[in-house]
Amino acid sequence: KFDALVAIGVVIRGETYHFELVSNEAAAGVSRVSLDHNIAIANAILTTENDAQALARMHNKGSEAAIVAVEMANLLKIQY
Repeated sequence: KFDALVAIGVVIRGETYHFELVSNEAAAGVSRVSLDHNIAIANAILTTENDAQALARMHNKGSEAAIVAVEMANLLKIQY
C-alpha cells in the first residue's frame, strides 16, 4: 500500500464543451480515490487554454505535488 500518490496531467481546452467535463471529472476522480482508499493524493492536473500556457505552468509542478503529497500523508498518519 502506498502512503501518497501524485496525479499529474494536463487538460487543454479544445473546440467543444468537453474541457469543463474532463476537468471536473478528473478532479472529482482524484478526490473520490483519495476518500475511498484513505490515501493522500496531490492533484497536479493542469487545466489550460493552450499548449503555451501548459508549458509555462508546468515548471516544477511534479516536485511541488510530491512535497504536498508527503505532507498530506503525514497529516493522515497523525489523524488516524
